[in-house]
Amino acid sequence: MLLLHFRAMGCQMEARLDSDVPGAQMLLAWIPVWFEVWESILSRFRDDSELSRLNAQAGRGPVKVSTVLWEVLREAMEAAEMSDGLVVPTILPALLASGYTWSFELMASRLWDEQASMAYAPVTTVGAWRSIVLDERRRTVALPAGVQLDLGGVAKGWAAEQAARKLAHHAPALVNAGGDIAVSGPQRDGSPWRVAVADPFHPDRDVAIIKLHRGAVATSGRDYRRWQWGMEWKHHIIDPRRGAPAETDLVSVTAIAERATRAETAAKTVLILGTDEGMRWLTHHADVAALLVREDGDILTTATWSKYMVDEEGVR
Repeated sequence: MLLLHFRAMGCQMEARLDSDVPGAQMLLAWIPVWFEVWESILSRFRDDSELSRLNAQAGRGPVKVSTVLWEVLREAMEAAEMSDGLVVPTILPALLASGYTWSFELMASRLWDEQASMAYAPVTTVGAWRSIVLDERRRTVALPAGVQLDLGGVAKGWAAEQAARKLAHHAPALVNAGGDIAVSGPQRDGSPWRVAVADPFHPDRDVAIIKLHRGAVATSGRDYRRWQWGMEWKHHIIDPRRGAPAETDLVSVTAIAERATRAETAAKTVLILGTDEGMRWLTHHADVAALLVREDGDILTTATWSKYMVDEEGVR
């Protein structure tokens, strides 16, 4: 089993390749290069990224975009449909208004400039994603004036899935892109991959260990990407109905689905909705299994979660 750790997209990344053939280590070494290319296209923190250039053209008509940006934006639009408008790409103004103005690794070294924050008025983004005009034949995107995109979690899920798919041509693979995990298929001996779900209250402990033969798992939480603004703590999960960080009784949600972007969308949707509405939402998405961790420490799961649990003896 080959293992690689690296940083990309503001997160710690991990890739595992179940291979011992010559050249496999060299293949693994290409993964950070793939992520660097994708980040140069999809990062809203880079002024020279293709996404930043697209945002700068809001209100100026259609813009031809690359295949990568097109695919990820389409995934983001599907996420908006799946989540009934709760997980949308049009949250950048709300993120900026909440103080998320730099990549997270720089947040601790920056001081919040309250005067500068006035440039970013809190804004609700309900329905704004529907105003984006996509022309599939020309592969163009037209953003209305004032609409700004952040592809965040969807981009990470997409990247994890793409990397796992590329590696799968050579050997079974698992790619973890900052909590969005894609698995290409079972390991060479037919056994599932094991994935630990961290306890948001005690990160050195696990609340569950799951087995995954293929598909994806994603965790969304308000326990890690947090920062203090005045007397308040903010987090990066935006509720577009408020145009501000979600007010929810959930600390984290882990979702399992066939695809990484779908798992990412489900986890974030349920987190925003909270326990009661989130569990109701999950009843209408039977293909998603989920584990919810509440503020009071209680843990809830869907009925489908149990089939992914590793038993006490670790038997698959």
